[in-house]
Amino acid sequence: MSKRFKLILTVRFLGYVVFFLGLTSLIFMIWPVATAEFGYRKDRILGIKRTVPEMIISPEQPAPPTEQGEPAPSSAQIQSESGGPARNALSNAMAGGPVNFSSVDISENSIIPVSTEYGIVIEKINANARIIPNVSPGNEREYLNALRQGVAEAAGSTLPGQPGNLYLFSHSTDAPWNIVRFNAVFYLLKELESGDRVIIFYKNRRYDYVVFDKVIAQPSDVSYLTNRYDMPVLTLQTCDPPGTLLNRLVVRAKLVSS
Repeated sequence: MSKRFKLILTVRFLGYVVFFLGLTSLIFMIWPVATAEFGYRKDRILGIKRTVPEMIISPEQPAPPTEQGEPAPSSAQIQSESGGPARNALSNAMAGGPVNFSSVDISENSIIPVSTEYGIVIEKINANARIIPNVSPGNEREYLNALRQGVAEAAGSTLPGQPGNLYLFSHSTDAPWNIVRFNAVFYLLKELESGDRVIIFYKNRRYDYVVFDKVIAQPSDVSYLTNRYDMPVLTLQTCDPPGTLLNRLVVRAKLVSS
């Protein structure tokens, strides 16, 4: 085998290695986005609606024993029992008790919140994440650490259900190669429209907000962050277009039930 042939063979081999490494890296980078897009489009085509099962999420402590010696059921227990095994089991889960999910009637289209202590669920885009409280939007190290865990609550936000501005942000990532490193929960936020529901869980209580506004804002426009309202408003922010720092996509919703 001549030296020239060996050289050509080595160059070809290295070229194939570089090509497949690059292809693997590309797939790794776009996989979360591709999966989210595919799942969303499939649901739209098939008419699938994903919902959070109705549940009791703030069970009360059992009342003192009655005269017969049996503890009186709390109102949460009564509601849970009237709602069937799914609500009862999920109520036990929220209270830290055991749950036998084999007996729970949850459909494949149900969304079970990853956190009812502080979490967000957007049924339309199948977004489901923890909310990390009191994060400074101006501290990159702080908010990047928060985005590895879920969605960030901007420092100074009002509490869920309270009059004012509850401001949540989750970069759709500042660059394509960071899609995996940083949570891209809000990647499909662009699909939300007026009337869509956003559910916030806080300290095992549920708050339902309905979208009323969606705008593209300049990065320098901080009015949506600093706005204060005399009613409970939820503001969601991400980057637009996804994977860039050019603009901000801002979605606002108002509280309709809790």
